[in-house]
Amino acid sequence: MILRALRYRNYRLFFGGQSISLVGTWMQQVAMSWLVYRLTKSAFLLGLVGFAGQIPTFMSLPFAGVFVDRWNRHRILVITQFLAMVQAFILALLIMGNAITVWHIVSLSIFLGLVNAFDAPARQAFVFELVETKEDIGNAIALNSLIFNAARLIGPFVAGILIAALGEGPCFLINGLSYLSVIAALLAMRDLPKRREAQGYSHLLKELKAGFDYAFGFPPIRSILLLLGLVSMMGVPYVILMPIFAIDILHGGAHTLGFLMSASGIGALAGAIYLVSRKTVIGFGKRIVFASGIFGLGLILFSLSNVLWLSLLLILLAGLGMIVFMASSNTILQVIVEDDKRGRVMSLYTMAFIGMVPFGSLLAGSLASSIGAPNTLMLGGISCILGSLIFATKVPYLKHMVRPIYEKEGIIREVAPGIMEKGI
Repeated sequence: MILRALRYRNYRLFFGGQSISLVGTWMQQVAMSWLVYRLTKSAFLLGLVGFAGQIPTFMSLPFAGVFVDRWNRHRILVITQFLAMVQAFILALLIMGNAITVWHIVSLSIFLGLVNAFDAPARQAFVFELVETKEDIGNAIALNSLIFNAARLIGPFVAGILIAALGEGPCFLINGLSYLSVIAALLAMRDLPKRREAQGYSHLLKELKAGFDYAFGFPPIRSILLLLGLVSMMGVPYVILMPIFAIDILHGGAHTLGFLMSASGIGALAGAIYLVSRKTVIGFGKRIVFASGIFGLGLILFSLSNVLWLSLLLILLAGLGMIVFMASSNTILQVIVEDDKRGRVMSLYTMAFIGMVPFGSLLAGSLASSIGAPNTLMLGGISCILGSLIFATKVPYLKHMVRPIYEKEGIIREVAPGIMEKGI
């Protein structure tokens, strides 16, 4: 059954709350980049704001992962969602009051980055607690990707219309209100698994080191994290350059930006639908190779286009490759990681996926100012393809290390004998 993870009540609540909140999140992201570029006309400041919003996440994630393994993840999420809501409301008030400056945006982005350092790994690890049968974990992760990218399709489209009609303020206001859905869903959950919370803080650095040693000492986890970091730094920052393509390359306006972001969302949504239909994690290693290569190719071809309809098709291709790559990586990690280290490994996953983006944002903004946005995007696409080729050489070695875990979890019994030999 494609929607089998929805049979669990707590996961249904989480799914419903996220479905609403993520639309607001994407509206804010599009409005933020448009606001910064409208105020400054600077590619560098676009990169700087992205850097300011994500560098606190990168710096705090390793420590946050330790606390996510120690503390009640449900309680962490209630607090982080409330703080993110406050940030959105403050931005909305500043914009609507015509008092907003770039430095307000930078400071509030830093605040949200600190919140996200705890929210992201807690949310990733919490999904595991909402699904009672381990065989359904992959489906739950794929469904998360599905709603994330459905929101990525709807949010930018609505944001483009609202920005053109009313300005950026309503986008931030709607995002703030959307957090109420997640908070309400979290508070409505019942019969959550009981987890023992660690006492004391004397072994924080020891636990932090243990998490690093475990993740980077196990080649399958290490290889996935390194490829994630490369793609996130060199490829994912294409998002912050979209206003430049919309205005300077394609000669459009806010609606063009909305179309581009929505096209990327359509591709990602298609990729998520494909993943939801998968019944097993077998073969996801090869999908990581294929998807990261497709993502890089899409970026290269998009950088060469100055025709709107062609650009929409190519950014759609890039969006499809990116989500299949990210979700496949997440799924494999969730399956093979030891439960008592899940928070720390998910913090490293988030560090590689989101935490590397600030460096990529700063790099992309600086390069775009000197060599232009198209050349910057082309360089990023080439880097993603090279990374996928290197990872491809390791797949035959990694599959033998993952196989015992699949056997222990009963996953390998889901396929005919011999299939496992073809890849992880």
